[in-house]
Amino acid sequence: MSTVAFIDDHESVRLGLELACERAGEGTVVFSGSTVGSYLDWRATPGSRPADVVVLDLTLGDGTTVTENVTALVADGASVVIHSVADRPAAVREALAAGAAGVVSKSSALDDVVDAIRTVARGDALNNVEWASAVEGDREFADAQLSVRERDVLRLYAAGLPLKAVAERLGVAYSTAKENITRVRVKYVEVGRPAPTKVDLLRRAMEDGIVSPDGATSVG
Repeated sequence: MSTVAFIDDHESVRLGLELACERAGEGTVVFSGSTVGSYLDWRATPGSRPADVVVLDLTLGDGTTVTENVTALVADGASVVIHSVADRPAAVREALAAGAAGVVSKSSALDDVVDAIRTVARGDALNNVEWASAVEGDREFADAQLSVRERDVLRLYAAGLPLKAVAERLGVAYSTAKENITRVRVKYVEVGRPAPTKVDLLRRAMEDGIVSPDGATSVG
């Protein structure tokens, strides 16, 4: 069973989320607190391990920034789900750029939040209306300047094909396909959107409209 942590400066929100997880039998809650600093203090205790998923409020009352918080949690080994009101798309984009796995609105039903935790815990990309609204139309966020060939390789690879099959489908050498994926990763790092894993590449491909939110490849 996955482990979950909740970081929100409203205790009532945390308690509601904890009860929802308990009711759904989804994940063991290992931490609940109001700051990322208190979570990292807990992590410093002997025997603790990073939570598989940290559900993080977009704005905490301790003066920290969303980039600082997400970066610290991801560096510690957790996947981060932003739990936020839906009226701050710029801050949500900042969280996604820092490495958050996705966003779920505070207006969502508790069952939807639990579903988001379940999705991220199994390593799948989280896509929903809030996520799409945060990245839609933000070309500075989305533009990694991929070439046509790089987009073709990414489209097939992110949609699930092994790299050898991608090379065969495109009629290129395996080494060429591998080189293209390497260049894609470098370009995403250069625009502040690293994609070290295949799941990360899928997320970037969906953000850029190369792969549709249901995982199907787009035309072109």
